[in-house]
Amino acid sequence: MKRFFNTSGNLYKELKLKDKLPQMSEEEQLDLLATDGMLVKRPLVVTEDTVLTGFKEKEWVEKFSS
Repeated sequence: MKRFFNTSGNLYKELKLKDKLPQMSEEEQLDLLATDGMLVKRPLVVTEDTVLTGFKEKEWVEKFSS
């Protein structure tokens, strides 16, 4: 679940989520992500068989070069 959080963002740091996330349920984490788009790691791409978070060029090339 942590891979969906923008761990570099100011809001993540202000809320001290590094320390809080491990104690939170998955439902609580999803609710938190839904409250503010600044908490979501971008770009986020969801396809039928793939979910990519953040931009890692090698990973993106492998998934979308055909």
